[in-house]
Amino acid sequence: MPLTDFRANVSARLEALLAATPTFIADGRDQSLFDEFVHSAQLLGAHGKRTRALCVAGGFEAINRTDDDLPLAAGVAVELYQISALIHDDIIDSADIRRGVPAAHRLFQSLHTQQSFNGNAELFGKHAALLLGDYLLSLAGEEFARQNSSPQAYRTASAIFHAMTAETAFGQYMDMRAEYTALADINANAINDAFLVLLHKSARYSVELPVLLGAALAGADETELSRLSAFARPLGEAFQLRDDELGIFGNPSQTGKPAGSDIQEGKRTVLIALTRSMCTEHERAFVDSCLGSRLSEEDVEKIKSIITSSGAFYAHEQLIKKREEQAMLALPYEAPILNNLAKSLVGRRW
Repeated sequence: MPLTDFRANVSARLEALLAATPTFIADGRDQSLFDEFVHSAQLLGAHGKRTRALCVAGGFEAINRTDDDLPLAAGVAVELYQISALIHDDIIDSADIRRGVPAAHRLFQSLHTQQSFNGNAELFGKHAALLLGDYLLSLAGEEFARQNSSPQAYRTASAIFHAMTAETAFGQYMDMRAEYTALADINANAINDAFLVLLHKSARYSVELPVLLGAALAGADETELSRLSAFARPLGEAFQLRDDELGIFGNPSQTGKPAGSDIQEGKRTVLIALTRSMCTEHERAFVDSCLGSRLSEEDVEKIKSIITSSGAFYAHEQLIKKREEQAMLALPYEAPILNNLAKSLVGRRW
């Protein structure tokens, strides 16, 4: 299956699954409520670059260099899981926008208001979105179970898939916990802690684990999986570090989120940890006051200026460059999909 066809087929299958009527829906009333339930997931599913699905395809191709079809069901499963994780993440962060459309809990909140439901609209929105995220996680597991492979390859890949969902939940907890923790003194621990959150919440499930999942489905052994980790882990870290930059300096029309949203949500990213360690005491007080607070455009511009003038932006770029170089050095030679994917991720800018 050519890569362009694979990406298109992932999108088509994803949209079909989100539009399909499950077997537990019995009548017209069930159907109308189910349509209401999955509407926001359909909006999210219509967007996205399918990066994680391409990672699965790349890992598979790096091991299986025949004309065998790329693992479509597994690629769709990781994309479904990402939508689930994004919905849960937006609930925790009280985010308003995701991928350029209203966050799921905000759409449910609007539904509560439009339908004049009883009780608290915001609470209804969060509870409904939480259940939708759980449903999508189950749907992802069902889709992954449809993936054809040898029994041993499936067992190995299945273990990676479930480890990915578990690790991301833990990383999400670490991220959320940090937002409730007093800002640390200026030391290396703050930066190290930010890296741990980045690794467990985002970097591993964004690139490394999908690559390993695809490789496992192709029959990779432990040595081959370790070799691919040496490429995919630093690339995943660079991917997330770049995402944190784009969240502040990127164009909202391209990122799908308002500029400065991570700061408004109180995220303790590596970029913020570096900034706090390198700026003046007065600037640090301003940055600290902005974490977890609603920001004006002027606030965002001032934070950009502090990040740049303090040298934190340059230091952050060096961290990205180092990991991109590590990834490219470890990149498997005969793996066209991973080569193209790595180049596209390394080349991301605003």
